[in-house]
Amino acid sequence: MYLGQEFAVFGNWFIIHFTENNGMAFGLELAGEWGKLALTSFRIIAVIGIGWYLRSLILSKGDKGFIICVSMIFAGAIGNIIDSVFYGVIFNESMFQLATFLPAEGGYAGFLEGRVVDMFYFPLIEGNFPSWFPFWGKEHFLFFRPVFNIADSAITVGITLIVIFQKRFFEELDRKPAEPEVLEEPV
Repeated sequence: MYLGQEFAVFGNWFIIHFTENNGMAFGLELAGEWGKLALTSFRIIAVIGIGWYLRSLILSKGDKGFIICVSMIFAGAIGNIIDSVFYGVIFNESMFQLATFLPAEGGYAGFLEGRVVDMFYFPLIEGNFPSWFPFWGKEHFLFFRPVFNIADSAITVGITLIVIFQKRFFEELDRKPAEPEVLEEPV
C-alpha cells in the first residue's frame, strides 16, 4: 500500500488505512532529528527496564495475569521499536508509491530514525456536537479517530487490564506482614 491508501474491511466502521507515525501515540512527536533519536533511545531503555522487571516477575513466580499484561506491554513496545529502528533503513518512501523493500539507493531514514507503521482505523461514530456543547458546539467530531497497530493494541490492552485488575495483581503488596503471635505464659 502507499501512504494514505485505505480499504474498508467491514463497511465504514473498520478500515485498513496505511499511515506512518513519526513519534509517539496519537501522532505526538519530539521536534527534529535529535528528538526522534531521543525518543527511540528512550524506548530502547524502557524496553530493557520492562524486560528486566518481567524476568524478575517470572523468577519470583508473580501473578500469572500480571505477567501476561506486562508481557503484552513488552511485546508491543518491542514491535514499535523494530519499526522505528529498521523500517526507514529497509524501505524507501511510500508517498504516492508502493515502498520498495531494500531499495538500491537505501531507505528513507537512517538507523533509529524510521517511522512506525499504523493501519487499523475504526471511525465508529461521526457527527457534529450539539450547539449547546461547551467549547465545541456545532464542531465536527469523529470517534474513534486514531489509527493504530497491533503493537499499540497490545500495550493498551496490557495497561488497561492492569488498571482493571490492579487490586488482584497488587494485593500482596498491600497486605501488612502478620505480626508474630505472642503466647503469654501463666505466672
